Amino acid sequence: MAVVPGDNIDTDRIIPARFLSRVSRSGYGELLFNDVRGAEFVLDRPEAAGTSVLVVGTNFGCGSSREHAVWAIQQAGYRAVIARRTADSPGYGDIFRQNGANCGLLLAECDEESHAKLVQAGTGATVAINLPNQTVLVGDDIVRFTINEATKQALIEGLDLIGRTLVYESQIDGYEATHDSFAPTR
Repeated sequence: MAVVPGDNIDTDRIIPARFLSRVSRSGYGELLFNDVRGAEFVLDRPEAAGTSVLVVGTNFGCGSSREHAVWAIQQAGYRAVIARRTADSPGYGDIFRQNGANCGLLLAECDEESHAKLVQAGTGATVAINLPNQTVLVGDDIVRFTINEATKQALIEGLDLIGRTLVYESQIDGYEATHDSFAPTR
C-alpha cells in the first residue's frame, strides 16, 4: 500500500483539469497526481513501487465531478482506496464515491483508530483486503472498513451499471411484454 497524506485532496489534484479534454478513456494513469509528483512525493519513492492500495485522509476526491480521477487511479494500478472517516468529515466526496462505484474502484472507509494502524504500517506495507468480510489485514492487525452494501455486491460480482441493470433483464422483458400502453400505435 501507499499512504498519501492529507485531507481534502480534490479531484484537480488527483488529475489536473487541463488533461480532461482527451477523447479517449485511456492514458490517465501516468497523469495521476501530475502536479505534485517528484522525488519527495510518496508515489515516486521506491517503497511505493508496485503498490495497488492507496491509503488517504478524509474527504478524498472532493471538488468537481470527474470520472477521470477514478480512471487515473485505476490506470496507475490501484485497485482500492482506503480513506479515514471522522465525526466531522466523510472519507470521500459524494460524487467521487459514486464515480468510484460506477467504475468498479473499491472505496473503503475506516474509523480514525483503524486508519492510524494503516498509516503506522506505512508505504510499502503489504495488506490483504477481504471485501466480503470488509476487513484489511495489515501485519497482525485486522482493520474493519465500511462500504455501501449494493456497491460491495456489484464489486464482488464484477458488475458495472449496465450489468447491475441486466440482473433484472427477465423482469424488464416481462414488464415490457405486458405494458405497451406507452408504445406508438403506428
